[in-house]
Order: sequence, then C-alpha cells, then structure tokens
Amino acid sequence: MGQREDMLALIRAGYTARDGGDTDSLVSAFHPEGVFTLMGNKSALELTGTMQGHPTLREAFTQFTAGFGFEGREILSELVDGDRVAVHSRVNVRYHPTGKAVGTEILDLFRFQDGKIVELIEFADTAQIKAMIA
Repeated sequence: MGQREDMLALIRAGYTARDGGDTDSLVSAFHPEGVFTLMGNKSALELTGTMQGHPTLREAFTQFTAGFGFEGREILSELVDGDRVAVHSRVNVRYHPTGKAVGTEILDLFRFQDGKIVELIEFADTAQIKAMIA
C-alpha cells in the first residue's frame, strides 16, 4: 500500500477501536508523543483540551469510552494532503450513564509522523455533548 492508503487504514482502524471501546488499540495508532485535542470551550465542557503522550492519551481515551459510545460511524469524506488527513464523519453518540443518544457530525484533522498519528484535532458539537450530560 502507498502512504495515502496506509494513513487511511490506520485512521479506520483507530475509529474501529474507538467505536468498540478498545483503548489500547486506539492509543497504539498514535505516535508515542502524539497529541489529541478536542476543540471547545473548557469552561463549557471539561472534556475539551489537549492531551499528549501514550499514558495521558490512554487515560483520556479510557474516560471518553467509559462515558460515551460511538455507534454507526459513517465516513462522509476524506481528504489527504501529504502527511495530513481530514475526515468528516457522522456518528451516533451514546452517553452511557443515561443511555441517551444523539446523531452528530465530527471533523477530525490528522497529521502523521513515522507512520503513526502525531496530531489529531477533533471538532465536535460540544454544546450538544454538554446537553447530553447535563
């Protein structure tokens, strides 16, 4: 496979791991110094912010998967430019403590280094997420 196909395959494997609650496989898709940022106002939603490195990512992703399930992900578009990939997807998000679910769209911006995700910036409807947990 070429670099483009390798990056897209790793992203899809990461999505499968996230959707299945497999934190270890999700973290393994990241470079050891990888960074994940959930964009949003931290005063509005505590989950937002930046996490870096496998130990921190593992802790954060464990919290995310315990609280929120992702179901029925549909990738709407993928754009690849060099070591960067943008993925627009639609997913159902289920808040585990209440079982409440909503459909939403997410934009993920990836940057790769050494065949791993070195940066992921995620744009989600944090107001919708806050309403789910309120």
